[in-house]
Amino acid sequence: MKLGAFSISLAVKDLQKSKAFYEKLGFKEFGGDESQNWLILKNEDKVIGLFQGMFEQNILTFNPGWDQEAKKIDSFTDVRELHKKLKAEGLETMQENLKEESGPGSFVVMDPDGNPVLIDQHI
Repeated sequence: MKLGAFSISLAVKDLQKSKAFYEKLGFKEFGGDESQNWLILKNEDKVIGLFQGMFEQNILTFNPGWDQEAKKIDSFTDVRELHKKLKAEGLETMQENLKEESGPGSFVVMDPDGNPVLIDQHI
């Protein structure tokens, strides 16, 4: 099972303060849209997303089809196949956005401690 790129999406209270803090740790802006209250920061192959006012808790995020540079990879497990496999393993899925037969799609599973794990395919 290939989950793709990994990042943690942080629910932050103040985007500017969080950005300044993580920049002191060596992270640099990689993507996002500050006017929409979200940024993606990167330090080598470590990726964090800062999201102000978008969700209540931090989320572990996997992006099938992407490497850590958000570049398409040739071989990956499609989000719909991941969804099918995880449901077969007995995991409950939620926030499903799998309407098309290919291309972008997403769903969430919760780990045993209540941490959301977002599987979010963009390609």
